[in-house]
Amino acid sequence: MPRPGPENGGDMMHFDFDDTVLLGLHGYVRSVCRALGLRGESSYVQVDGPASAYIPLDERLRRFPDHDVALLWDEDHGWSAAVETQSGEELPVVAALGRDLLPPPETVAEWARDLFLGEDDTVLGERPVLTGADTLRHRLSAYIGDALSLPVGSRTPGSDGETLAIA
Repeated sequence: MPRPGPENGGDMMHFDFDDTVLLGLHGYVRSVCRALGLRGESSYVQVDGPASAYIPLDERLRRFPDHDVALLWDEDHGWSAAVETQSGEELPVVAALGRDLLPPPETVAEWARDLFLGEDDTVLGERPVLTGADTLRHRLSAYIGDALSLPVGSRTPGSDGETLAIA
């Protein structure tokens, strides 16, 4: 029996192979890691569901000396700092970075350094907003070059095809 297709009157299935958000977010997070002086070995991005990123940091906050710290990014809230817990539950957010959903990597790095110096105790505030032509996809596309400049084999898709480890 022939497979349905345009040649025999069936519909053709269309797939969306646009990896702009995945590659752009990967490049953006890689740039943030570089600005922080990190190699990003344990960092990752995910675009299945709300796009998000995770960057573990080597230092600890004065307010939480017994907890590891990570920077988190998601498409609804932008950047935040969270402390790791032993319970495996969602990480408690202890600070957030302003209203820009995708601030320059150097801005993220400076904010993170200020957190460790105790100079920035920004708590959660207003959600970042993208308006008009300023879409997530459009802004992330500027970082695709950073993702594509990786050596062969250093980008490894997760089993879901939507997650990349930052190397």
